[in-house]
Amino acid sequence: MATLPLPPLSVSIPANVVTGRTADVQLTPDTNSLPGGQVLQHLMNGLGGWALAFALIGLVVGAAAWALGSHGQNYQQSYVGRRAVLISGLAALLIGAGPAIINFFFHAGQGVN
Repeated sequence: MATLPLPPLSVSIPANVVTGRTADVQLTPDTNSLPGGQVLQHLMNGLGGWALAFALIGLVVGAAAWALGSHGQNYQQSYVGRRAVLISGLAALLIGAGPAIINFFFHAGQGVN
């Protein structure tokens, strides 16, 4: 059984692939690019400050409830106070680490090709 040779394949390549990727979009975040960028930055800083203040209030109230519940042998009040302390601490951790977490995922996304 004899096999016949196949003719060579011809492939056409679009012009933009040969010259480079001219249709790519880019993203360079800059809060100063639009009017009001500084206002937005001040708003984020203010919201972060208020959020930390509320986290501190929650931590103090939770610690007081935890102490009173523990001292009064009230398991429910002690549990609620302990939960408030842990949630307030976690909230403060996320508020502080928020910019680093967002920047990490943004830079990880820029590495995707």
